[in-house]
Amino acid sequence: MSIYILLLFLIGVVLISTEQIHRANKAAVAMFIGVLCWIVYLCFGTDFVTAEHGQDFRDLMAADGATIGGVKDYIAQHLFLNYFIQAANLVLFLIATMTIVEVLDNNGCFDFLQRLLYTRSPRRFLWVTAIVTFLLSANLDNLTTACLMLAVSHSLIPEGRLRFAFGCAIVLAANCGGAFTVIGDTTSLALWNSGLVEPTLYAARLALPCLAVFVVTTWLIQRSLPRTMRTSRYTLPYRGDDTRLNYTQRIILFVVGIGGLWFIPTFHRITHLPAFLGALCVLAFLWIVNEISNRHLIGTDYMVRKRQPQALQHQNLQNILFVIGLTLMIGAVEESGFFRDLCGWVDTHTHSAYLVGTCAGVLSAFSNNVAIVFTSMQTFSHSTAEFAQPGGQLWPLLSYCTAIGGTLLPFGTLAGFALWRIEGVTLRWYVAHFLPKLLAGALCGGVVFWICNTLL
Repeated sequence: MSIYILLLFLIGVVLISTEQIHRANKAAVAMFIGVLCWIVYLCFGTDFVTAEHGQDFRDLMAADGATIGGVKDYIAQHLFLNYFIQAANLVLFLIATMTIVEVLDNNGCFDFLQRLLYTRSPRRFLWVTAIVTFLLSANLDNLTTACLMLAVSHSLIPEGRLRFAFGCAIVLAANCGGAFTVIGDTTSLALWNSGLVEPTLYAARLALPCLAVFVVTTWLIQRSLPRTMRTSRYTLPYRGDDTRLNYTQRIILFVVGIGGLWFIPTFHRITHLPAFLGALCVLAFLWIVNEISNRHLIGTDYMVRKRQPQALQHQNLQNILFVIGLTLMIGAVEESGFFRDLCGWVDTHTHSAYLVGTCAGVLSAFSNNVAIVFTSMQTFSHSTAEFAQPGGQLWPLLSYCTAIGGTLLPFGTLAGFALWRIEGVTLRWYVAHFLPKLLAGALCGGVVFWICNTLL
């Protein structure tokens, strides 16, 4: 019976990973397949529930009997609702952090980027862009940072081939920076929300390996760049008002926004409340500071006319819907019992976290790193191996391998897919000019990861 749900899940994963071929949006595919999986689950609901939750179900139905309506109510209230709550935790966090970025961007807090990056030296532009992306993605999420920096690069560099090289460096820096903090990527956020990693130890294990991949690969990209390049003159964006915030006000907003994001893990550790509450608290405080700073515009139509970054809105909304659909897909497969059986097979045939992580990284290149991490979380939640326990070695290794593995091809991560859409990088160019450099960097990063985790 579970074969039908598994077949739908595999079809969904294939369609998600081949979006660039059939052009069907992966968020729409994930949501549609997720709903279909639960409909199929309901069709065989009695068999699944009695097999996976037999005692709990019998105790609950002892008074009224196991009627068809009772089975459906049990699935809706006790099974489906759990996965809905998981998705809601992630989505509320993403909405809060994305809105924080929107507030900062609409008030000109990132205007310094074009001034900072304006140069005729390709090598200086590469390193400054990559470093800024790496640092921002560790504080914001990697997709938002990648879209922001790709937009800046696109506005400054008129030559397409150079933009391809800079775009690859931006995607790599965004994925590496986002991978080593629990708030920098959807996958690391999911690991943290599930209680599988602790923010400080997680960052300590991944900071140096991610930095090694970033530095080595960027250095190799630098070697293929020309000595000079043409650049377009930068112009500050028009936001609908004729009085932008002054420098001090923008600095205050930037510090409140970025500092607040860094405070979220501390809030969670102190209160033990869900992380999205901390994100909503930071957003509320930033919102208040924003309205105080823009009080002269309150009550006029200028606040409505302030520029909205449509590229960020489009990508982030898709990201949210994709997470919801993916959670529904994986939840249905989990409740069918397939992941428990798969975990038993893996526990029997391998006892190496590095082998599991490497396989996950390879799969991420051809699928999507978010899908692979979410699937692995459900699979190894049944594992008795020490490396798969909360706080074990598997989870930071999984995050590292899927982030780097997903970058091996342009559609393996959300940031890479943004590069493919915004700049039109072809798969042939990506594989020929960027993949060998990334493989060398990934090898160095893997060695550093092994050394760091041996010492820790």
